[in-house]
Amino acid sequence: MTTTLPAYDEVVARYEPVIGLETHVELGTNTKMFCGCPTDFGGEPNTRVCPVCLGLPGSLPVANKAAIEATIRIGLALNCSIAQWCRFARKNYFYPDMPKDFQISQYDEPLCSDGYLDVEVDGELVRIGIERVHLEEDTGKTLHVGGATGRIHGATESLVDYNRAGIPLVEIVTKPVPGTGALAPEVAKAYVTELRDVLRSLGVSDVRMEEGSLRCDVNTSLNLPGEEWGTRTETKNVNSLRSVERAVRSEILRQASVLDAGGRITQETRHFHEDTGDTTPGRSKETATDYRYFPEPDLVPLAPDTAWVAELKAALPELPRLHRRRLQEQWGLSDLDMQSVLNAGAVELIEATVAAGTTPAAARKWWLGELSRRANETGTELADIGATPAQVAELQGLVDAGKLNDKLARTVLEGVVAGEGSPTEIMTNRGLEVVSDTGALTAAVDEAIAANPGIADKIRSGKVAAAGALVGAVMKATRGQADAKTVRDLVLERLGVQG
Repeated sequence: MTTTLPAYDEVVARYEPVIGLETHVELGTNTKMFCGCPTDFGGEPNTRVCPVCLGLPGSLPVANKAAIEATIRIGLALNCSIAQWCRFARKNYFYPDMPKDFQISQYDEPLCSDGYLDVEVDGELVRIGIERVHLEEDTGKTLHVGGATGRIHGATESLVDYNRAGIPLVEIVTKPVPGTGALAPEVAKAYVTELRDVLRSLGVSDVRMEEGSLRCDVNTSLNLPGEEWGTRTETKNVNSLRSVERAVRSEILRQASVLDAGGRITQETRHFHEDTGDTTPGRSKETATDYRYFPEPDLVPLAPDTAWVAELKAALPELPRLHRRRLQEQWGLSDLDMQSVLNAGAVELIEATVAAGTTPAAARKWWLGELSRRANETGTELADIGATPAQVAELQGLVDAGKLNDKLARTVLEGVVAGEGSPTEIMTNRGLEVVSDTGALTAAVDEAIAANPGIADKIRSGKVAAAGALVGAVMKATRGQADAKTVRDLVLERLGVQG
């Protein structure tokens, strides 16, 4: 039976949404959290494993210092307090992708706690409280085959790949975020976007959501104004920024429909479906006591040296929000123009193009114009379109030098995206350089005048605007490789008319 959902604006006028986000980040270390196995994405299943990450009897874990350092840097960037003493714990639960039947994680003593991240939504600053940032090991990956959905229901068999098991995983948990009203979906998306930018600036992860190195669980609840917060649901493993926003919106509408009908919200995990934008039930949500946490007996506690933490804090890069504001001022962009750059995901690309030797205006023209159009047409991320910032800067350099006009430059850019080489190589190989030989251009102008005597007479009589027709004829004859201004000057000169 199909349920008709209420209108979103009507729902948020009656209910107050509260959101929270749990983000899992695979760290970009060379080896796993407690062993020496490599962490590269991909590879034949079950080839990057050893007795430690498989949990074989007698094997002992050793903590990865690089992962601990990366977690502290994340905590510092999120304005967290860094624990002077903490320890790992065993989180016990059974699932096929858990080779030990427990996960080494942190429980009541996280490495980082009580921080915040500021995000901008509709021109307003929203502060998202960070409850904790803790370090753990990732699980393996289960593949359900033989069914239509890729989930266990309806599958004929399940396969497990333990290559991912044991990779260092940081979990960043926000405090509940009330008071965002109708903007709750946008706030959730803005938070994950800003967090991804922070993590990328720290260089601790490639944060590729499509590869699972950044995964987000979205908590949502509704309550009537003035009443206690409602029962929350947790939408698991949302794997794109757009889907984070859609998942929150979908749960707000679904929960309102249940509450309006007199029902109760069940505390459970839910699955988000990209094709429909809906969520469906997963399993009843466990509480902390269900996991039977206890201290990990095979690992000593962590006691980060305060001087070391101070060194890490002093070496943090400029936070992305502040970096963007500085670039906006340097580039002379309005808030609306900068938002367009952000929406296109072009900040770093434009910055690198300017660093390669061109102006902000030129870099922005190419990345937000021709290259964005191609990315949208092919469904490709702008950074993966096939042109590098250095190539775009080189292309603009050829335009500035008068060797290419805009039309020819677009043709050269096609070759760059197709992988034919550098702009200079493509221009030379295809013979696309602007014709600057005045002798050749004069001959082409004389031919155009001879072929269009009526237009020539109009120009001689003072109708200078008619010169555009002869310029067009010359451009066509030279396959667009002539400089239009030079051609116009020659037309007027040959007809004895002052421009």
